[in-house]
Amino acid sequence: MLSLALAVLALQATPAAPPAATAAQPAAARWPSKEGDVTLRDFRFRSGETMAELRIHYTTLGTPRRNARGEIDNAVMLLHGTGGSGRQFFQPQFADELFGPGQPLDITRYYIILPDNIGHGGSSKPSDGLRMRFPQYDYDDMVEAQRRMLVDGLGITRLRLIFGTSMGCMHAFVWGEAHPGFASALMPMACQPVQIAGVNRMWRQAAIDAIRADPAWNGGNYTSQPLAGLRTVASLSVAVGSAPLLQQKLFPERDAAIAHVRARLESDIGSRDANDSLYQYESSRNYNPWPNLEKITVPVTWINSADDFINPRNATFPADALKRMPNAQFRLIAETDETRGHSTHSWAVFWKDDLVALLKRSGD
Repeated sequence: MLSLALAVLALQATPAAPPAATAAQPAAARWPSKEGDVTLRDFRFRSGETMAELRIHYTTLGTPRRNARGEIDNAVMLLHGTGGSGRQFFQPQFADELFGPGQPLDITRYYIILPDNIGHGGSSKPSDGLRMRFPQYDYDDMVEAQRRMLVDGLGITRLRLIFGTSMGCMHAFVWGEAHPGFASALMPMACQPVQIAGVNRMWRQAAIDAIRADPAWNGGNYTSQPLAGLRTVASLSVAVGSAPLLQQKLFPERDAAIAHVRARLESDIGSRDANDSLYQYESSRNYNPWPNLEKITVPVTWINSADDFINPRNATFPADALKRMPNAQFRLIAETDETRGHSTHSWAVFWKDDLVALLKRSGD
């Protein structure tokens, strides 16, 4: 649900990077990858709007393996959060724990696909030029674009695993219902399979309204970013994505805490385009897999964290949902002064054993 900026900001809150990372060697550079684009022609959105050419950008790691029928059978798709891109998964706290030899998503064994969703990264988005004339996409549109990217662009008709963080977590639930069995397993991280309401809707709506209320936004036709609105958006994002125990441990003195939050806000503001952000938050408006959870029959490991403000630890949704998904398991990661709030979903050390167990119980 939160942007790539929050994942990066959580990393900034750590005193030192893992030993494998150096200033001269960015995280992505350590992993051999390929990038490409799939052009989806005459794409029809659920709103009824169409685009003659919708570009979906993607990054891959590893090599596709074909079975006796010529089908790719080792593909894994990782889905990013709101405001992010597929390349967020190259952060060392994720990639260095999962992609190496003998690790759960060893790229000598799996073919990893990291798409940039509609409105994000290198894929088609409002800031490309259409601004507020860009189609009003939603999560169903994003999942359909992912499916067409896989089938029409990459020749993949079945996935070994769909793993998703935040918005990608919600996409995993949509996938499980819209295309049962397309993926052998689902691992949704940091979300709920219910419509976005309550405080989760409130802070999102406040962010949307802040952009629209800024005179500099000018109906989306701004000549420079509407900074007042974006500052409100950044403030909300930092607040709801915080990890209280970790922040208290790292910044126990007032001046250090003030300096840190100011730096975080400037980083968040600088990473945003107002129209793109507005569309990204609006795209969750009709998400609601709750009525059809029984359609999800493949093995599922669903994980939230206890210090996630967006997905409260005492919500009853997991217990009720598990009664309706026969092969689903749920785990709540306990809060400590090491967990990262909502961004715990990107720190594999907290849950990679769960991933290993899911792959085992779904076929490996």
